[in-house]
Amino acid sequence: MASLRSASAKLRNYFRENYIPQVCEALLCGLLVTCPPDPLRYLEEMIIIIMKNGLESLLWDMCIDPSMKPKIRRLSETYLEQLFGLDDQLMTSELMIKACTFYTGHLIKTHFCTWKDIAKPRTYEDDILAEKMERAMKYDNFRLQKYVFHHWHSYVKGQIEKRKATLSRIKQIYYSARLIIILIKWREKARQKYKKRQDELLLKHELQLMKWRNKIKFKRSAEEQSSSPESLSEVLLVGEIPQCDISVLPERAVLQIFFYLSLRDVVICGQVCHSWMLMTQTSSLWNGIDFSSVKDMITDKYIVSALQRWRLNVLRLNFHGCLLRVKTLKSVSLCKNLQELNVSDCPTFTDDSMRYISEGCPGVLYLNLSNTTITNRTMRLLPRHFHNLQSLSLAYCKKFTDKGLQYLSLGNGCHKLIYLDLSGCTQISVQGFRNIANSCTGIMHLTINDMPTLTDNCVKALVEKCPFITSVVFMGAPHISDSAFKVLCACDLRKIRFEGNKRITDACFKFIDKCYPNINHIYMVNCKGITDGSLKSLSPLKKLTVLNLANCVRIGDMGLKQFLDGPVSTRIRELNLSNCTLGDASIVKLSECCPNLNYLSLRNCENLTDLGIKCIVNIFSLVSVDLSGTDISNEGLTILSRHKKLKELSLSECYKITDIGIQVRLNHSVEVLTLAVCSDY
Repeated sequence: MASLRSASAKLRNYFRENYIPQVCEALLCGLLVTCPPDPLRYLEEMIIIIMKNGLESLLWDMCIDPSMKPKIRRLSETYLEQLFGLDDQLMTSELMIKACTFYTGHLIKTHFCTWKDIAKPRTYEDDILAEKMERAMKYDNFRLQKYVFHHWHSYVKGQIEKRKATLSRIKQIYYSARLIIILIKWREKARQKYKKRQDELLLKHELQLMKWRNKIKFKRSAEEQSSSPESLSEVLLVGEIPQCDISVLPERAVLQIFFYLSLRDVVICGQVCHSWMLMTQTSSLWNGIDFSSVKDMITDKYIVSALQRWRLNVLRLNFHGCLLRVKTLKSVSLCKNLQELNVSDCPTFTDDSMRYISEGCPGVLYLNLSNTTITNRTMRLLPRHFHNLQSLSLAYCKKFTDKGLQYLSLGNGCHKLIYLDLSGCTQISVQGFRNIANSCTGIMHLTINDMPTLTDNCVKALVEKCPFITSVVFMGAPHISDSAFKVLCACDLRKIRFEGNKRITDACFKFIDKCYPNINHIYMVNCKGITDGSLKSLSPLKKLTVLNLANCVRIGDMGLKQFLDGPVSTRIRELNLSNCTLGDASIVKLSECCPNLNYLSLRNCENLTDLGIKCIVNIFSLVSVDLSGTDISNEGLTILSRHKKLKELSLSECYKITDIGIQVRLNHSVEVLTLAVCSDY
């Protein structure tokens, strides 16, 4: 019915005159209440009844059976609300009053606002329009100024850059021209100085030649007076004694000679004569001073005087094992350019000594504090003063704690540390390693030896924030297992050194070609859990050059053959398989696949005989061979003597070798030959 609102007036009159809405309402109410089984027949009957009764007497409940008519109170023109189950108390007189009041108020408000807008005089319209125009002009001027300023700023910036480039170019040309002038003058002065020196040397040699000729003339005149031939020969022998003055040599040659001498020898040479003393006073000769070589004879007074004299030239100091006073160590702070300091095994080195050194030598790069009595006070000084520290050794220092390692992150911190040695520091816990990781994230070389308290959790805490580790040395760490290798997969390892570990198995090498593709040095000595499977896992490595699996007694011929089948065989240079169960068959394979092998150790491989020695000779690149404790005899030694490049040979405890075999071997130019505990010795 709602759609009839937009219909034509003729159609709406037609519906109204024929009572079509009322008929539909009566029929629909009858259907809703009666629900006849045959609605079409029911509608037909009801339409006939309506036609008989007439449309004027039509009611909405006319088609409903009297017994089914609802007994409800009439509140409106229609009963559709009650037919659909609405509460008869929903429409009350109070609610009708409120609804009418709201509707009336809404109409009043709407009409009043409309009347107000129409009746209100528009006196401020011109002012509002003027204000809007002013704002529009300001905004337009601002955009124009911004556009112009942007172009001006770009132009000025470009001009400044051009001016800077021009000035930089002018400075470069000026410095180049100045440098050329300086070099020309320096070259001219150097030529003059060189020529002057050559003339002086030539004059000196001419004077020596004249003296020598005068001596010869004097001797000849003496010969004429002497009648004895014996005296003549003595005079001639005396005249032929050559005289050599080392001070005449160039400064570079003199330095090369004195560099090979110890500190004690240099001091003795300085006492020979005045010219030798001048040669020992060359500044570059005192860049590195090793007091450890003369620790039993040198005095603190001489150390202090030497450091005071050469304080600006000293770059390296070695006090290893020296028993020094605090005053002597305090003089180290005079060396402002010191870069390397070794005070290991110094029992008198304390935190106070470190305080003096740290305040005076901020440029230290390499610091060795191993086996000293330092505490957390020293650990607090390191990050404050040694900002460029790259190498630090705290081996066997027992008095610092985890809290001391936490100090490494203070100030600028030790963030440039590359090498760290914590051997023997059993007081460090997992939290200590976590403190190291938070402070020194750039560690590349890690050494932790003789530390039975080291566990996989310690390694995990360190590796989590130190991804640049390339070499690890864990010798004497029996509690490290395969889990540590799994953690180290996050690093690009190049070098691994383990020794005496029973918890490491073949599982650590299972994915070594994927986790450590750049590894080139593997040292796994005396690891009983390693078998032939480890060698098979190592065979895909393409950069491995050093492999030491000594005392891994479960490795045999099968593992070595599988190892040599991979690409690693062409790059391997050092191979140590001492005390492994190897025989002649694996040596045959070794000679065929390893053309670049330089060092080979097969010590105590009892199954190795002279037949395998024949194959070793075919490895032409070999320089050093260790066959101690094998079954080699004189025949094998004779075969081995045919090798052309062999320099070192060890045959200890080879009981089948006799004097005859040794004589054959000695005919060859071997530099080092070891024959301890042989049958005839």
